[in-house]
Amino acid sequence: MIGSTRQVVVYAYGAPADLRKGFDGLTALVTQGLRRDPLSGDLYVFANRTRKRAKVLLWDGTGLCIYAKRLEQGRFACLWRDGGTGMLRLTLSELQLFLEGSALVGRVALSPPVFSLHREKTLDPSIAP
Repeated sequence: MIGSTRQVVVYAYGAPADLRKGFDGLTALVTQGLRRDPLSGDLYVFANRTRKRAKVLLWDGTGLCIYAKRLEQGRFACLWRDGGTGMLRLTLSELQLFLEGSALVGRVALSPPVFSLHREKTLDPSIAP
């Protein structure tokens, strides 16, 4: 499993990708196809048309890393829908399930939504936030 000690976001490329691409080709897919910054530290997942191979692109702070996986049996979950455009946002747990070959990734919400703490507004002006 690709480990991290911080909160990261995983973006799945929403179309079949040519996985012969290396660092420069995958970086171009991120910047042009996903409109994201490949040096942000987020993870970017790509699968080929047959869904037997997948790659993950990651900036680790010192350079780009490519993790590659080929399934010997079965197929990766389909990351694209109707026309193959857009992107899918995953959690690290969903990425792990995807890389293990789970067919549920992208079809069913497997993780709760991201929790964010918002300051509540008080009606009493004497109470400072």
